[in-house]
Amino acid sequence: MKNGKGIKVIIVLVVVIALVVIGGLKIKNVYDGFMGEYKGTESASGTDVTIEIPEGASSKKVAAILHDAGLIKYEYAFVLRVKESEYRGRIQPGTFTLNTGMSTLEMIEELCYVEPVKEVVDTLTIPEGYSIEQIAAKCEEQDICSSEEFLNEVKNGNHQIPFSTGDMNTDGAKYDLQGYLFPATYDIYEDTTAASLIDAMLEKFRSVYTSEYSAKAADLGYTDYQILIMASIVEREAKIDSERPIIAGVIYNRLKIDMMLQMCPTVLYPLTDGMYDKSEVTYDDLEIESPYNTYKNTGLPVGPICNPGQASIEAVLYPDENDYLYYHTSDAGDGSHIFSSTYDEHINTQ
Repeated sequence: MKNGKGIKVIIVLVVVIALVVIGGLKIKNVYDGFMGEYKGTESASGTDVTIEIPEGASSKKVAAILHDAGLIKYEYAFVLRVKESEYRGRIQPGTFTLNTGMSTLEMIEELCYVEPVKEVVDTLTIPEGYSIEQIAAKCEEQDICSSEEFLNEVKNGNHQIPFSTGDMNTDGAKYDLQGYLFPATYDIYEDTTAASLIDAMLEKFRSVYTSEYSAKAADLGYTDYQILIMASIVEREAKIDSERPIIAGVIYNRLKIDMMLQMCPTVLYPLTDGMYDKSEVTYDDLEIESPYNTYKNTGLPVGPICNPGQASIEAVLYPDENDYLYYHTSDAGDGSHIFSSTYDEHINTQ
């Protein structure tokens, strides 16, 4: 019996010692885990988890969100770390994708990151009707980038063209992006490049040329690209806003009867290499061999001859319904035109 009691005592002692050891190990694991989240900087591979931080959330509320998402185990460790860090009070609202393998410091840095506000060092204003070549020259003039850098980026850069050219033959078109670099004023930053500037211009174009415009183009029986070509001609021809829809009407009237457009800017574009630094067109100039020259080729030119503004685009989409086929500059000196329905009228008014 005595031996039996001794064995029982020993068993009890072993169990007690085991429980103490296990308890100690658990306490140590908890301590290590807590300190790892409180002070640790190591990260590991894990699983991405997306969370939503509401406006004005406290660090305690954020800790609860992270805990519920399985990103942290010890909420108080996270709260302490935020409190003692340089990020105290700087957690941002929004949607974040964190990883279960991130340290809490990495999570805090991600949750507190604010996109730095870039300082505007200059502005670039592109007038309506400027060609890519003229934009390049202006960029060089303002020391944003060289003309060569800009033109090389237009030709070889990785930029998504807003429209398909459809079935139209564009062989001989000088630049795929001509017409899409929307005329507006752009902020210039220290890190602005030809590529980022072109992307900004394309983004502006997409914001202006809406799905409503595309639907209207389809109603008219033309592609978006053809609308853009016509708008570029209107932009270079019109000097007065009220005449834009009238000139657009003339273009449509000529196209309907397969009459050559015979628009001088389509000659000036290839003649001046896009710089439009010549105002008068001679009869010899009309003979220039170019797919842009509407005195030598029927239909629309091979592509836009400049970058039109919104007013010219809308003039083509909503043209004046008239029977004019001809026009010439008036003597008023304000850039206005005299429009005629017949060639005789056209000659007699000059």
